[in-house]
Amino acid sequence: MAAKLEIGKTLEDFCRPGRMALVVYDMQVGITRQMKNGAEITQKVLKVLEAARAGGFPVIFMRHLSMPKPLMGAFQMRQAMAWQRTDDPDAVHPWFLRGTPGFELVPELQPREDEAILDKITFSAFEGTPLAMILRDLGLTSFAICGIATEIGIDPTVRHATDLGLVPIVVRDACGAGHHEAGERSMENIVFMGDAIMTDVQAITSAMSKR
Repeated sequence: MAAKLEIGKTLEDFCRPGRMALVVYDMQVGITRQMKNGAEITQKVLKVLEAARAGGFPVIFMRHLSMPKPLMGAFQMRQAMAWQRTDDPDAVHPWFLRGTPGFELVPELQPREDEAILDKITFSAFEGTPLAMILRDLGLTSFAICGIATEIGIDPTVRHATDLGLVPIVVRDACGAGHHEAGERSMENIVFMGDAIMTDVQAITSAMSKR
């Protein structure tokens, strides 16, 4: 039975439009401007995005969405208080409300009409979104991921994906981190687990161009 399975082992095994999509994670104005190297990560993500478009790969953008305060339950309020370093719920200000400048994707990465944008209130891109359904409906078994931030959203997305039987391909140098050491720990844990494929901008753009 195992001999009949197409078991991918390398980037090249998965890097074709009929098997892999590109997921661009939370490259929003209000997030990238918090990063010391936000402009650098944006340019690296753009290189991957351009290669994916040229190669005919499906592209899906993720955006983090805040709820208006009346719709923030106890957990969301607690989380916002922790992130905004306050003990006062009245002092909380939702950072990523729909229609605000900080919520929008950075101008360099504007999606095309044939690309999707999925909004979420979670850190895993798969929780509460149709991402898994979209990938499976297209017959895809893998996705490349780049964006911000490694320690907050990319790490849980990668872990969740493997539980769903999908192979994540992490474009390591196109993934930014708000906290460098935490980001590196997340990357090293992904490497340690061994079920994702690690790559970089040069390698994946080269592989995409060969399709």
